[in-house]
Amino acid sequence: MANFGLDSYFVTKVPANPIGQSAVNHLRRFGVNTGFIARGGDRLGIYFLESGASQRPSKVVYDRAHSAIAEAKPEDFNWPEILAGARWFHFTGITPALSDAVAEITLQAAKTAKGMGLTVSCDLNYRKKLWTTEKANQVMSRLVQYVDLCIANEEDAEKVFGIKAADTDITKGALSDAGYKDVARQLVERFGFKYVAITLRESRSASDNGWSALLYDGKEYYKSRKYDIHIVDRVGGGDSFGGGLIYALLSGKQPQEAIEFAVAASCLKHTIPGDFNMVAVDEVEALAGGDGSGRVQR
Repeated sequence: MANFGLDSYFVTKVPANPIGQSAVNHLRRFGVNTGFIARGGDRLGIYFLESGASQRPSKVVYDRAHSAIAEAKPEDFNWPEILAGARWFHFTGITPALSDAVAEITLQAAKTAKGMGLTVSCDLNYRKKLWTTEKANQVMSRLVQYVDLCIANEEDAEKVFGIKAADTDITKGALSDAGYKDVARQLVERFGFKYVAITLRESRSASDNGWSALLYDGKEYYKSRKYDIHIVDRVGGGDSFGGGLIYALLSGKQPQEAIEFAVAASCLKHTIPGDFNMVAVDEVEALAGGDGSGRVQR
């Protein structure tokens, strides 16, 4: 979102050492405001990624125990000060999975943001290597009480909330359109979300995916076009979708236009090495408008 031109803040805790400072500097390079990042703790959490290809899946090993953020305390963050003047607060399900204390910090943040009139969004992002389905359900059920926009996929909805589609006609490893719509409807009916966005990934192999999404506002369903992607790096694909959707909604785009922008942004991210989506708004809008030829621009 910083790359798209919005004032964006990242809130976390990193150790007060050169490694923590290097992480902060990397964010600053892209215009992300780091003024509310707390300092302290002994180490920066990391993970190891083995990038898959073809029929070999990617694999992740987390090394996040005893990291600065995992051992953060509620007093590390003054949420009324942090959120003053903001319009939107976003968190993912990975953060509260790190520890009970961080789950409580996330709850304080979401509750404060909602009370201050911000729009609150959450990407469920269930990670079985970080917590159990039972723990995820317990924690996330409290957090989503304050959420306006919920981003998920069919696996997140089932693992975290036990929500399954009534239509179980599986095609290419994914639900039918009716199945995805049913999942979105159940999420809105249970939690009262203003919007539910469901990403639809067809994993033909680790190298080639179909990619689209669905947005539901409690009345209408908005389905994006589908992109066939030859993947360079899928890490950050979901975050780039969330960032694109938040940007689009904050910019006043209508639901169909917003979901098209978000999917196009994420499609482009899949072609970029690293975590960050290094594209401009006009590049996203060009792809969303149908210019996906990949021809050299001279």
